[in-house]
Amino acid sequence: MSLVSDSALRRALARARDGKSLDVTEAAVLLHARGEHLDTLLEHASRVRDAGLAAVGREGVITYSRKVFIPLTRLCRDKCGYCTFATAPHRLPAAFLGPDEVLEIARQGAAMGCKEALFTLGDRPEDRWRQAREWLDAHGYDDTLSYVRAMAVRVLEETGLLPHLNPGVLGWRDLQRLKPVAPSMGMMLETTSRRLFEEKGQPHYGSPDKDPAVRLRVLEDAGRSNVPFTTGILIGIGETIEDRAESIFAIRRVAREYGGVQEVIVQNFRAKPDTAMRGLPDADLEELAATIAVARLVLGPRMRLQAPPNLVDAEYELMIRAGIDDWGGVSPLTPDHVNPERPWPQIDALAARTADAGFRLRERLTIYPEYVLAGEPWLDPRLFAHVQALADPETGLAREDVTPRGLPWQEPDGGFASSGRVDLHVEVDTTGRTHDRRDDFDHVYGDWEALRDRLDPAAATGPAATAGAGSGAGTPSDVRQALRQAERDPAGLSEDEAVALLSADGEALDELAAIADDLRRRTVGDDVTYVVNRNINFTNVCYTGCRFCAFAQRRTDADAFTLSLAQVADRAEEAWLAGATEVCMQGGIHPDMPGTAYFDLARAVKERTPDMHVHAFSPMEVVNGASRADLSIEEWLHAAKEAGVDSLPGTAAEILDDDVRWVLTKGKLPTAEWIEVITTAHRVGIPTTSTMMYGHVDTHRHWVRHIKLIRRLQEETGGFSEFVLLPFVHTSAPIYLAGIARPGPTARENRAVHALARILLHGAISNIQCSWVKLGDDLCREVLDGGVNDLGGTLMEETISRMAGSENGSYKTISELRAMAGATGRPVRQRTTEYGVPGEERLAASLASDGVCTSVRRVLPVAEI
Repeated sequence: MSLVSDSALRRALARARDGKSLDVTEAAVLLHARGEHLDTLLEHASRVRDAGLAAVGREGVITYSRKVFIPLTRLCRDKCGYCTFATAPHRLPAAFLGPDEVLEIARQGAAMGCKEALFTLGDRPEDRWRQAREWLDAHGYDDTLSYVRAMAVRVLEETGLLPHLNPGVLGWRDLQRLKPVAPSMGMMLETTSRRLFEEKGQPHYGSPDKDPAVRLRVLEDAGRSNVPFTTGILIGIGETIEDRAESIFAIRRVAREYGGVQEVIVQNFRAKPDTAMRGLPDADLEELAATIAVARLVLGPRMRLQAPPNLVDAEYELMIRAGIDDWGGVSPLTPDHVNPERPWPQIDALAARTADAGFRLRERLTIYPEYVLAGEPWLDPRLFAHVQALADPETGLAREDVTPRGLPWQEPDGGFASSGRVDLHVEVDTTGRTHDRRDDFDHVYGDWEALRDRLDPAAATGPAATAGAGSGAGTPSDVRQALRQAERDPAGLSEDEAVALLSADGEALDELAAIADDLRRRTVGDDVTYVVNRNINFTNVCYTGCRFCAFAQRRTDADAFTLSLAQVADRAEEAWLAGATEVCMQGGIHPDMPGTAYFDLARAVKERTPDMHVHAFSPMEVVNGASRADLSIEEWLHAAKEAGVDSLPGTAAEILDDDVRWVLTKGKLPTAEWIEVITTAHRVGIPTTSTMMYGHVDTHRHWVRHIKLIRRLQEETGGFSEFVLLPFVHTSAPIYLAGIARPGPTARENRAVHALARILLHGAISNIQCSWVKLGDDLCREVLDGGVNDLGGTLMEETISRMAGSENGSYKTISELRAMAGATGRPVRQRTTEYGVPGEERLAASLASDGVCTSVRRVLPVAEI
């Protein structure tokens, strides 16, 4: 260990004493503390810990979880130099524990008062070991995670123990699959050192799942998915002091931004026989104490901090002085299969040693008390009964007087019971929304300050930021050259040329619009089209946490609503009688919706209006439905098609760049998942639209890359019917109210991007649609002269943009759409979803109603008539 000066240590300790925020360099300095300096460091860390316990009403309490350890498989595709848990197939009686073995461990644990079933296993062993693949195939499981999910359900139903899942690296969709069966999950970060991963001979070399970037992404995805997540660092495996400090700060960043890190473990390396690192010395326990103390100071009073009690020898008091408030899982039944040479302490002995240090030992559940008490969105409704049976309703800690018993794991009841403000689709135009923001605004979206840190400094200048910030806006000469290239080869524009065109103004903007409009004329003619349709938002209850969305509500909010299936069908029938050819159904990700919800909705509409085109369910809803039903995306889409879904809206795209998405949304699907849903839909014969929501925390370059990506996908699949541009509506959007997003694109930018979309998509997507809801009539007229050929629909009930503050109404009659487009001098005609011509009966019905059903029409006061 390198040395630091005494004066540097004293300065860093003084900052810690005064409660000042430490940086990485100061944290690294404090990690060197020993002797008198270590005592001072521990004192400061203890004070921070004690303040955090007092704040949650647990003064003087150290917690632990009474658990059983279920080593579901010891096979792993990784090859870590210190691990004895992972082994080879020939050393095992079977590749996986069988269901009976799993349940026997769980039943014995329940009988001994355990409440946690810790599932630990190697990362995706079927990718490396033929025996693992064969076992899964023989037992009917697609992959290891499918088996994990199935066993978690059986443990819940047959024993009542709460699963805590440690299956290694998980993707975003994996977390969606597993969240309904486990109150918490975990994965050690271990270290952010790339040297230990990339250099031959280092402990993580040759282990794909030990890439620090991959493991940090798992922590982020867990936070985005509202999964209470345990992580930690492993010290003494060859990392430097600086690596150690950086690892702690990396965890802090994720914890602040998403709020999902429920616990951080600081674990010390212990050399084990028969491993590559058997000759290395164990991590020193004073070094461990210093690391715990620094972690406490950096992570703050609210973080729960753990040291495994079987790895600290007799130094319990030292670890408590360092700032821990939890001993982790302790089993009265099963060994620590990761550290088999280190038996768990007896719980009574652990309580005595804790009492010697002046603290009381209290049992908790695998999900920490703060998350138990918070409930949604952290706890899936399918687990409510299991957790409530074991949790003290006042403290969220474990009830020590109960023995777990199996309870059914099933879909939540209700789901489609009519509730809440079901007339919001009409009242949004009269009385409006109840409040401009949710009561949980300050924390439901994550930490706003941490979010600002994520932004590109060039773009992170708050609401006044210009869209061109950091986007490489072109000079007048660049714009002229790009215009000439757009005339010669529209679709061949380079990224830089396209970005330059987005800064066009004055005569250059007029020329850009003219080029786009000429392409429009050559591609689709002069007709301005529209569809008579009805939006049906079946619920606005949602806990995804999109920071741009003013539509989503908690189930208890004044503006929350859910429609029954009968109400959805009634609205579809009303629309049909008014001449509609399409219903567009989208809704919030309601945690109570059954796994069949989306199929039920499509069937309800088709049963009532068999010839209605059902344009329904965004890619986010598709992933949600597939996760709930435990189906693949392709299987789910086939089932949706059979249920009556005719096409998908290509919404939930926003900007298809994850750096932007993770600022704009908290828990929405990543770009790769959106692409997979869309391309799979096209492959199974379900067409989709494509969209872009722009003008928030993005740049012009993001817009160009998004449109070019849409073109590439269209060239691969041919499944997009149109491209819809959706300018950001800022007024009630949380990310704008927090001072992070700008107030939408300017009128000039709107004209430019609509024209550019026509140019970049020329020869790939014929139909370019503007949004009258977001643009208003005047801007719609302008973009119709700049490449746009479609006005979208009459909508009948547009609630999402209206909740965000759009002032352009929730429907347009046919007369209003025709008047809007009339200024262009072009013919206006009604279309179908597929851009065909409706039948005579549909045209007559829509003409009679003017494209809007009576129930949603505004009744004007007498003075306005």
